Amino acid sequence: MTSARPAHSGRRSLRTKLTLSTVTLLSLVCLTIGVISEFALHAFLLTQTDTQLSAATARALDFSTRPTPPGEERTPLDAPGQGAGTVTAHFTQTGTNGTGGWLSPYGQRITLTPDELTALQDLPTNGRPYTRTIGSLGDYRLAAFPVPDGVVITGVPLAPMQQTLLTVGLILFGVAAAGVTGAAFLGAFAVRRTLRPLERVAETAAQVSELPLDRGDVDLSVRVPDQDTDPRTEVGQVGAALNHMLGHISSALEARHASELRVRQFVADASHELRTPLAAIRGYAELAGRSSTSAPPDVARSMTRIESEADRMTALVEDLLLLARLDAGRPLDVAEVDLSRLVADTVSDAHVAGPHHVWQLALPDEPVLVPGDVQRLHQVLANLLANARVHTPPGSTVLTTLTRSADGSAVVTVTDNGPGIPAELQPAVFERFARGDSSRSRAAGSTGLGLAIAAAVLTAHHGAIAMQSRPGRTEFAVRLPIAVPAQRNPRSHSGHTG
Repeated sequence: MTSARPAHSGRRSLRTKLTLSTVTLLSLVCLTIGVISEFALHAFLLTQTDTQLSAATARALDFSTRPTPPGEERTPLDAPGQGAGTVTAHFTQTGTNGTGGWLSPYGQRITLTPDELTALQDLPTNGRPYTRTIGSLGDYRLAAFPVPDGVVITGVPLAPMQQTLLTVGLILFGVAAAGVTGAAFLGAFAVRRTLRPLERVAETAAQVSELPLDRGDVDLSVRVPDQDTDPRTEVGQVGAALNHMLGHISSALEARHASELRVRQFVADASHELRTPLAAIRGYAELAGRSSTSAPPDVARSMTRIESEADRMTALVEDLLLLARLDAGRPLDVAEVDLSRLVADTVSDAHVAGPHHVWQLALPDEPVLVPGDVQRLHQVLANLLANARVHTPPGSTVLTTLTRSADGSAVVTVTDNGPGIPAELQPAVFERFARGDSSRSRAAGSTGLGLAIAAAVLTAHHGAIAMQSRPGRTEFAVRLPIAVPAQRNPRSHSGHTG
């Protein structure tokens, strides 16, 4: 058995939430690791760069402080052992005149431009490393030291460190992205597999929710599988608790059904036993009524009331007996019923019983045939028309229509323009002994079983009845399956009586 799961827009399933939570957490972990790794690597590489700067500065200072042979001119840039990209500059004491250059990757000494020299002029001469941008050469790590004839500045490029950081960052990002993507697929699979027992528990609950538990003998045999009732797991505890609850519900339903059977049997037996004494009461009342001419007026009136109440009680007993038979599933006397003729005859009878109402009838051009028990269907229609007559004031209009619906059903509607049924009473109109307020009173001796009998009879016919009511309009709609396609009949049943 499969059950449709309702879709809630804007809401994610537990599976999706768990997968997203796992992926989000893993992404944050990877991001944290990547950021910390980049900062740690930057600090490590910067320390190495400062070490290289210290060595380059030492070579430049050592070379610049050596005695210069007569006739030879040299600069700190000529110091041996300097690496490619190393910058060396020399400024006089005033700081206005300066020369410098940098070593190309091929060992060539390239002179610094005036703009590049200007970027080095304000560097503090405390020997500490500083980071500056030297024009088109890029970022450099620089240190300035005073010498007898001025200031010597040495710098090493930061481009190798920056390139290393970029490369490592891209590698970390690629690895993290691949890891998160793989974790998303594997996590979704793991979550799906982990939640599968919970889904089976939910399917069991959905199957139970689709069972008709409100009446009759309910076979509540659906249970959570044993594999999903392991008390060592959270899902197993839920499954075991659900099975325990279903066991209690099954026991309660069995007890309720047994009680219903006893009540129905009692009603059937009591109704059957009451028919004999009621028949005797009616017989004696009729016999006494025949000799009413010799009886005092009050005795004659009492005999009339006894006969009237016996008739009313007989009708109640017959209604209760019919409901008991329908509850017991007694088979109906099913035959092909001309619903068009049945509706017309029932409306005609109602017109005779209620001459002060306006009775209207609308039938299709073709007869409508349905399978059913003609006596019981006549009782349904008679009850609906009697309700419309009893519970509306004289002069009210009652319209009865018969149509064919698109789903292949015959639909009979009885509509009146009376005061309507109060909204608080509408949910219970098809319950037994249901009564309305003073607008639908017991003045006509209603038993409160008419609509309950109508609903039970239509259920036995695989049909249905529905009601809509508001002040000024009350409609009862009876739906029955059509037996066979009706043959063309030129006569029309449309008409108006009353």
